[in-house]
Amino acid sequence: MIISRTPFRISFFGGGTDYDVWYQEHGGAVLSTAINRYCYVSCRYLPPFFDYRNRIVYSKTETVNDLDEIIHPVVREVLKMMNLQGLEVHHDGDLPSRAGLGSSSSFTVGIINALNALLEKSMSKEQLARAAYHLERKRLKENVGIQDQIATAYGGLNKVDISCDGSFNVNPVVLNNERLTSLQDSMLLVFTGTSRISSEIAGHNIRAIPNKTAELHRMRQMVDEGLDILNNSSDLGDFGKLLDESWKIKRSLYKKIAPDFVDDIYDKARAAGALGGKLLGAGGGGFMLFFVRPEERASVLTALNNLLVVPIKFDFSGSQIIFHDQSSYSKMALSGKMFEHHLDNG
Repeated sequence: MIISRTPFRISFFGGGTDYDVWYQEHGGAVLSTAINRYCYVSCRYLPPFFDYRNRIVYSKTETVNDLDEIIHPVVREVLKMMNLQGLEVHHDGDLPSRAGLGSSSSFTVGIINALNALLEKSMSKEQLARAAYHLERKRLKENVGIQDQIATAYGGLNKVDISCDGSFNVNPVVLNNERLTSLQDSMLLVFTGTSRISSEIAGHNIRAIPNKTAELHRMRQMVDEGLDILNNSSDLGDFGKLLDESWKIKRSLYKKIAPDFVDDIYDKARAAGALGGKLLGAGGGGFMLFFVRPEERASVLTALNNLLVVPIKFDFSGSQIIFHDQSSYSKMALSGKMFEHHLDNG
């Protein structure tokens, strides 16, 4: 059995500039961090005593013989591309899916990592990110950017620069322990109680991009401004204020991004002392992030006492194989191929 552990992520600034419709013309950049809440994928070769060849377990349980029968789109496509049969795959997550934390890409990165380990092969962080993006964007035609795959594969607090040709550079943000602790202690993550299908909302957002050039250029600038605050400003509160400005721009960009209840939550948090925040992901619901000075935290928690708060720290490991024990049944499955070999062939 193989078990991979892949972090979820929080995006601070630059979201939207990682869509190909934007970066292919302008380039892009994001400032984001992985967090210590994880997606776990376990896989093993299925013992040959069942009347089905593949078992997939997530919120549903699928038992199928032919790979084309698999309902879960990511599992189906990655097994087909890697030419793997006779497997049992389980997915478990610390937080709900479709909630703005990059959970879909975390799963995609995690299953590619796990399956390659099952084949006694390894992939670099860059290969994992590219393979996951290829599967989601090119094979499944999902409305996704490229930041989630990078953040969940690499882990860490990073500025990611994206070139027009789709290549990217991951630049770790190195803070001393005191500064890093202060930043983490200022993060407040709350669940709105709803989830949504992010690809559908992202589709609306993408179609709006050609008419929002000035706003997206400003959001790109905020990546550098946020980085400068982290590295140079004496007051981390400026980071929270920049989040507030970013949210107001993002809120104005896309009609579907924030239902009325999201605005109510945001207004309550700000009135109670939060310096800024945002709805994470494509919008519609899910998790909200607030920047709250430690001395104002109790007040904000009281104002949002009907919401679930998730304690977080930053993750610096990225996607990892945390358990590796090859089964004696491994030789009975069809030989697979490393996912990376298929990228150039669509």
